[in-house]
Amino acid sequence: MLLKIYPENPSPRQIRTVAECLMDGGIIIYPTDTVYGLGCDIFKSRAVERIAQIKGIRADKANFSFICNDLSQLADYSRPISNEIFKLMRKNLPGPFTFILNASNNVPKLIQSKKKTVGIRIPNNNIPLEIVKELGHPIMSTSIHDDDEIIEYTTDPELIYEKYNQIVDIVIDGGYGDNEASTVIDCTGEEPLIVREGKGMLK
Repeated sequence: MLLKIYPENPSPRQIRTVAECLMDGGIIIYPTDTVYGLGCDIFKSRAVERIAQIKGIRADKANFSFICNDLSQLADYSRPISNEIFKLMRKNLPGPFTFILNASNNVPKLIQSKKKTVGIRIPNNNIPLEIVKELGHPIMSTSIHDDDEIIEYTTDPELIYEKYNQIVDIVIDGGYGDNEASTVIDCTGEEPLIVREGKGMLK
């Protein structure tokens, strides 16, 4: 189904509908502050595998990240981080960044990379943040790529719905998306390292 949700003031009833779909093992497409994402409940392994299939990759080989609704969730899903990294994240989030951290044992094996790391996002968009809050834990996130070589990401939710309505449970129309992915910062070494330049400029 195509569900129109307004990012400025998401309807609690619609957010609950999406969260219930995720609890049932459903897959959704939703807006972020960068590109539209494909996601599911991080604890529903069958849904994670379905997303890997849609993307044509093996779940255990994929670098999936996930969306938290605030920094207080970090302690549950990442190993302890330094004050410097915490300050860097606090300064830049919510925002168009993915921070790669060492995963804690709470992160499902399917979502951890081989290096036991996890990408954390807190996008500057109320829709995914409210979904995570309603669900009570993070949702998995991976960008939707376009088959067109020139347009890397589809920005029109109605076109996304046309393409994916047979294989996902809900496509959220939160308005036009961006066509530039997040900036990715690896924080697992001695110094933070930008591994992909994207929409965000680090403060």
